[in-house]
Amino acid sequence: MRMVLRLAARGIGRVEPNPAVGAVLVKNGRVIGRGWHKKFGGPHAEINALADCRKRGNDPAGATMYVTLEPCCHFGKTGPCTDAMIAAKIGKVVAATIDPSKHANGKGLKLLRKAGIEVAVGVCENEAKLLNAPFLKFAVTGRCWVVLKWAQSRDGKMGWAVKNRRWISSLASRRDVHKIRRRVRAILVGIETVLADDPLLTVRPETGKQPLRIVLDTDLRIPLQCKLLKTVKKAPVLIVTGKDANPERKKKLTEAGAEVLSIPVKSGRSDLTYLLNQLGKRGIAQLLVEGGAKVITSFLRQRLADEVVIYISPKILGEKGTTQISRLMAKLAQRSNLYYREIKKFGGDTRITGLTRQAGKQLAIVAE
Repeated sequence: MRMVLRLAARGIGRVEPNPAVGAVLVKNGRVIGRGWHKKFGGPHAEINALADCRKRGNDPAGATMYVTLEPCCHFGKTGPCTDAMIAAKIGKVVAATIDPSKHANGKGLKLLRKAGIEVAVGVCENEAKLLNAPFLKFAVTGRCWVVLKWAQSRDGKMGWAVKNRRWISSLASRRDVHKIRRRVRAILVGIETVLADDPLLTVRPETGKQPLRIVLDTDLRIPLQCKLLKTVKKAPVLIVTGKDANPERKKKLTEAGAEVLSIPVKSGRSDLTYLLNQLGKRGIAQLLVEGGAKVITSFLRQRLADEVVIYISPKILGEKGTTQISRLMAKLAQRSNLYYREIKKFGGDTRITGLTRQAGKQLAIVAE
């Protein structure tokens, strides 16, 4: 099953909003076929494993298929995997975890059992849930998986106070960020980030569909000549504002190609819970928050974050730096406050990743 999990991980960044799934066929103690879901809209892992099996000249009849997620039994962009498995006369299916989606939720396994195929569930279940945590949360709650990402210096500064100095993190770290952007459906920043950095917020190099770019802008201060609006045909832009925002300004932004969404405002700030519900209705299963300290802290304060990615540069900026990270941000980076904390090096930077406590509890992922 761990082999299957490694295969499944190859699809991350290409299959979303579908889950990353791997499958391996074993017969007489040896692997006779393997596959994974390679891209959204393409054949599922089980179909690819069966095709690989036959390509090798092997017969899948009587084999055991190991798969990271319950096989689908409905018609979507592809046919039901259960039908193909039954037709291939698979002898046994070992699934890491059930697919909690309404069209599945045990139905696929039930069909396999009805066809006389032995079924086992729960092997490496924890690892499988971690692999597809965003998909599972969206399937159960209809709410998107929220990833908070920020870069900081060793002394906790998020930006340069010196002109013509933009990046704190290394080139390797910035390339890694684009891998995260590739797997999400939307990227969110606050208006202060737009005014200070004029970012594009696109995936580079370009690989297919770009994520929705979201700006929290209660007073509609976003410049009409900013890079986001200049590239709106390349990647959509959603400007989130208050219900009392200037209607003339809304009209100009709409004419520029952006969508303007008016939501409730509490104490001068956007109602983030309301916004996440709206994004869920749009089918956005993963949201990357790249905003400044105020925006990130708002998500933390309201316990809306699921995953954290922090890039820490070895630089000490001192007076040359600006925007100190908040206490909540600093606290979250501590070892005791993240599930499945992982530390990696990128071009001299240190990347800390992990799940928040509420994310682990919600998905019933066993703590480390």
